[in-house]
Amino acid sequence: MDEKKFIANANIALQTPEQGLPTEIFDFVASVVPLVNVDLLIENEKHQILLAWRDDGENLGWHIPGGVLRFKETFQERIQKTALREIGCQVEIDDTPLKISEIISPYQRRGHAISLLYRCWLPTRYEIDNTLREERTDGYLQWHDSIPELIEGQKCYQKLLEKLCI
Repeated sequence: MDEKKFIANANIALQTPEQGLPTEIFDFVASVVPLVNVDLLIENEKHQILLAWRDDGENLGWHIPGGVLRFKETFQERIQKTALREIGCQVEIDDTPLKISEIISPYQRRGHAISLLYRCWLPTRYEIDNTLREERTDGYLQWHDSIPELIEGQKCYQKLLEKLCI
C-alpha cells in the first residue's frame, strides 16, 4: 500500500470534515478508531421513554436516538443536530451525562464506541410525527412504558432505562 497516496486522497476528501466524512472514509475511521456517541434519553411526564426503530443494515430494533460526534463539534451541538434529525425538534439538555459507556462490538464495522447518555427534555407541545414512516421502519418513534430489548450497541442502557420506567 502506498501510504502517502492514501493520505493525500484522504486529505482531499476531508476538505470539510465538520460536515461529516464521506461514507468510505467514515467506515474506515470507524473500523480503527473508537467513535464518540451522544445518546438522548427523553422521558415524558408519564415516565415513558422515547425510542426509535432502527433498520440500517447493521442494527434492527429499538434504540435511543443518538449520533456520532463530528470533528470540532461540541456534545451540545451534536445533541441538537441529532434531535432535529431524529425527533424533529430542539431539546433542552442536562449538562452532565447520565451514563458513560464503552461499547466493544467485534461483529460490527463500528466495533468500538464511547457513548454518553444525556437526559433531554422536549418542548411541552411536542407530538411524535410518524406521518412519513410506517411502524417498525427506520426512524419510527414510539413512547414506551417498559423497555423492549435494545439493539446490541445500546444494551448497556437496558437496566438503567428499566429502572426509570417503573
